[in-house]
Amino acid sequence: MSSRATEVHPLAYVSPASRLGQGVRIGPFCTVGADVTLGDGVELISHVNIDGITTIGARTVVHPFASLGTPPQDLSYMGEPTTTAIGEDCVIRESVTVNRGTPKSGATVIGDRCFLMAYAHVAHDCRVGNNVIFANAATIGGHVKVGDFVFLGGLCAVHQFTRIGDFAMVGGVTGVKDDVIPYGMAFGANGTSGELIGLNVVGMKRRGLSRDDVRQVRACYETLFYGAGTFAERVADATAAYADHPAAGRLIAFIAAEEKRPIMMAAPKKTRVAGTGTAPADE
Repeated sequence: MSSRATEVHPLAYVSPASRLGQGVRIGPFCTVGADVTLGDGVELISHVNIDGITTIGARTVVHPFASLGTPPQDLSYMGEPTTTAIGEDCVIRESVTVNRGTPKSGATVIGDRCFLMAYAHVAHDCRVGNNVIFANAATIGGHVKVGDFVFLGGLCAVHQFTRIGDFAMVGGVTGVKDDVIPYGMAFGANGTSGELIGLNVVGMKRRGLSRDDVRQVRACYETLFYGAGTFAERVADATAAYADHPAAGRLIAFIAAEEKRPIMMAAPKKTRVAGTGTAPADE
């Protein structure tokens, strides 16, 4: 263990076998296991538990009662040496839990600049992209894949093996059992299963997508979910029309890569939802 330029409170337990970068700060009542690596400038405020083969990237701040790299909540897990990796510049708030992987994939991975609010949960074998926000008590089950710049609303629950595409938004208290397309907005009333209510146009603009990008994505969305024919036929039509467009092509590629869960369908087109790009059927 390197102690150069680190601050470890005398009431913390840090295994001598752990690896600490420069400028690490570890507050009282923290526990850092033997196979833990903390990057430069990581701060554990107090009462933080880090277990297993876990790596935390530079400048990440972990708040009290978070528990990271703990064994997966999977009855098939028998103590195999699986891992957890959390990126740089993340903020992990109070009582967040992140479980390490199982032998099925071997790792749980969270990207850079993610913000996990209090009581959020990341289950075993998840892959979370960069710049993702988990609002309070947002929960994702095992093997979930979350893209970049995703927002997960408070108390939402995402079923195992589900995918959430880049730039998507999931509303609070929403159950998600189907894959949410990139740019999609998924909402469910009173904890019911979510459905698409439109596009996260505000988020797209904030991420620098041009007017043409937004227009092409909206047209692709309309073809996929409100065009003529079966869904398979609409996918074929959208692929022919939009697959070569950089922004709309991301949506097509996501659908083409469908894995264990079906694609979430759109709500009936009845009323405009502010900021989503949806419109009444007669417009």
